[in-house]
Amino acid sequence: MLIKKHIVISFCCLIFTWAVSAQNLMDTTYSSTYYQQKVTLFRLLPDTKKEIIFLGNSITDIGEWAEIWESARVKNRGISTDNTFGVLARLDEIVSSYPAKVFIMIGINDIARETPDSIIISNYKKIIITIKTASPRTKIFILSILPTNNDFTEYKRYQNKTAHIIAVNNALENYCKEDKMIYIDLYSLFSNEENKLSKLYTNDGVHINGAGYMKWKNILLERGYMK
Repeated sequence: MLIKKHIVISFCCLIFTWAVSAQNLMDTTYSSTYYQQKVTLFRLLPDTKKEIIFLGNSITDIGEWAEIWESARVKNRGISTDNTFGVLARLDEIVSSYPAKVFIMIGINDIARETPDSIIISNYKKIIITIKTASPRTKIFILSILPTNNDFTEYKRYQNKTAHIIAVNNALENYCKEDKMIYIDLYSLFSNEENKLSKLYTNDGVHINGAGYMKWKNILLERGYMK
């Protein structure tokens, strides 16, 4: 019995070691010179009353949101290459103005780095809880991760991750239902018949073009989310 017990304990210790090693191997980095440039600027910019914040990665970063909406209240808080870990690290600046609304799209960079879906969702929940705690009146909108298109080869790490994108989107949608938040499914509206990001809205298979941003705007307008 003692030998068997020793074997079981040793096996459990080995499993624990593997689990810790796997977590340590996961790429949780987010900081870069560009990230620091943007965050240090964001923290020095004056807050505006009733801000509407678009928060995310390069897909958000590229959008000229203040011009798209013709409003100085609309703030672009996208940072190229950012992930859920990076957003968590800079939420102090997001909540400092007690914004009226925050539109969040984040996660594709996590998926490209093979971050487990469960970790992405866990980070998302932390993001939401942090905003709600610091700024209870802020209305939070969760936007689905967009599809990608593997007909393009520029961003290979981002391609053929459809199952992961859908899994994360489904989990986010369910969480929003449970927590009574608004989930905006852009994934299906930007997909073609092959479940890929439509070439009408992209020229690299990951990011969207002008038509894509106008479509995004029209979706929010039609549903009354920018009132």
